[in-house]
Amino acid sequence: MANFIKWLGAGLGFSLGGPIGSILGYAVGSFIEGFSKEDIEKAAAYKKTSANSNSGDFEISLLLLSAVVIKSDGKVDQRELTFVRDHFKNMYGEERANHAFKLFRAFIKNNEVSTQKVCTQIRNHMSHASRLQLIHFLFGIAKSDGYVSDVEVNTIKTIASYLYVSSYDFESIKAMFYDSTERAYIILEISKTATNEEVKKAYRKMVKKYHPDKLQHLGEEHLKGAEEKFKQVQKAYEQIQKERGI
Repeated sequence: MANFIKWLGAGLGFSLGGPIGSILGYAVGSFIEGFSKEDIEKAAAYKKTSANSNSGDFEISLLLLSAVVIKSDGKVDQRELTFVRDHFKNMYGEERANHAFKLFRAFIKNNEVSTQKVCTQIRNHMSHASRLQLIHFLFGIAKSDGYVSDVEVNTIKTIASYLYVSSYDFESIKAMFYDSTERAYIILEISKTATNEEVKKAYRKMVKKYHPDKLQHLGEEHLKGAEEKFKQVQKAYEQIQKERGI
């Protein structure tokens, strides 16, 4: 367990304190004898609070919010668990993914998580681009079993509101996981009645919003997800260009 404790302490800043720190303490204590939430809080006291999140903080936030979404429909689907496990393995490698998944399973079993309090802590320390990436990942989880239920959508929408992600941003990311005639326009956050000039302006705005460079501070492991959103924006624009002959 020494490696696990080393992993837990490495790179974590804001997530070691507040409600997330308390949840971490209970989670770790559930499978490490003698380790309690007080140990997490003591560790947090020696951590320097940062205005920006790092990879470790983002990782813990992903795990917590993923657990909330997976449990929202009243069942835990193995395909959703596999999606999270595979995603973390691709991002962090086998060993780090194993550590993360131990925490994730503990979060799944914890029924006392206050989503609003967790999101408030995340919101106060995480950039807007990072919060958008969280929402994108959560939709990926919901879609991993082949169907996004209304309960899952509403849960992610609630999380988005707690994270101060606007309804336009939420619908834009949501549209990346659905097929519809207006999908391209929704991704660019415009209506089908928009002029060609407005389409071009919207595209430039979305490119700036979803550019992978905005997540450089999270490390290389998170840039792939950012690139996926970026490509969706490009595809949406190219589709509209083709339809309109721009």
